[in-house]
Amino acid sequence: MPSQIPPSLGEPQTFLRRRSLLQLTIAGAGAVLLPTARAQTYPAKPITLVVPFPPGGPTDMVARVLAQKMSEQMGQSIVIDNKPGANGNIGATAVSRAPADGYTVLYNTSSITLSPALYKSLSYDVRRDFAPVVLTAVVPLVLVVHPGLPVNDVREFVAYVKAHPGKLSYASAGNGNVTHLAAFQLLQGLGLEATHVPYRGSAPADVDLVAGQVQFMTDTINSVLPFIKDKRLKLLAVASPRRLALFPQVPTIAETVLPGFEAGAWQGMMVPAATPPAIVKRLNAEALKALQSAEVRDKLAQQGAEPLGSTPEEYAAYLQKELARWTKVVKATGVTLD
Repeated sequence: MPSQIPPSLGEPQTFLRRRSLLQLTIAGAGAVLLPTARAQTYPAKPITLVVPFPPGGPTDMVARVLAQKMSEQMGQSIVIDNKPGANGNIGATAVSRAPADGYTVLYNTSSITLSPALYKSLSYDVRRDFAPVVLTAVVPLVLVVHPGLPVNDVREFVAYVKAHPGKLSYASAGNGNVTHLAAFQLLQGLGLEATHVPYRGSAPADVDLVAGQVQFMTDTINSVLPFIKDKRLKLLAVASPRRLALFPQVPTIAETVLPGFEAGAWQGMMVPAATPPAIVKRLNAEALKALQSAEVRDKLAQQGAEPLGSTPEEYAAYLQKELARWTKVVKATGVTLD
């Protein structure tokens, strides 16, 4: 499954598990009925949506748009709790240890599939400790260069880097960040050499790119959009499978220089693993309903984000594929973060 899966914004499928009442003891029946009763009254109090990144960042902005709409739909507050740090691991750890009652939800990104390869030891297991709820959105990555670089399109860029092996430098939002790994994959796939300069987030990386301290970067479109609009950065190509609605004239990397290439910073929701399936289903349905809203779609478009949508089962399968994919890429870079 590619990094950007097709939207699945219809009503989620319902899977009914049939069991004979004759096979249940009274105690067993009680164990089944209690979670069901809780699910029927859910949500009875505010929900905490943990965003493991700082306020005002691209992930936080999308999370707030969805939280507001879902809160309106569910008639209950959804409170954003920013827990930044350690590539998203601080927030993920907090949610993995929270009660599995549907009142603590993780708003995760693709970084959760990078961490198992980047860190020798994690305080959570993404496969064991979480129940996937829904894929929500993807923020496409784009290739941008400093305007002083004498190239006008991605083919000229490839030729220029090839003619100056190891002479150019590229920024990233940090070692092992998706902005780093996407650029690494691109250079490796094209047989190019350049020097990696990691920063502590996209903001300082973008500032130095605009200043000409580094020459290029693969970054999320919402991070570099203001600089593209005022021509302080030059947009050469898109890393997603499709061209962007914002810039339909800008080609994808896959259609020009590297067939099959794609990378995006996707986002989703997960809950502690033992959360009752009925609550997972409710959260999934509310998220899909919000993603169908014209209001939400317009707000996401303004940020350069594209709505996705999935069943919990589709998201679980996608996570497995992404874990396998990025583990290989991280190993190829040799990067570790502990």
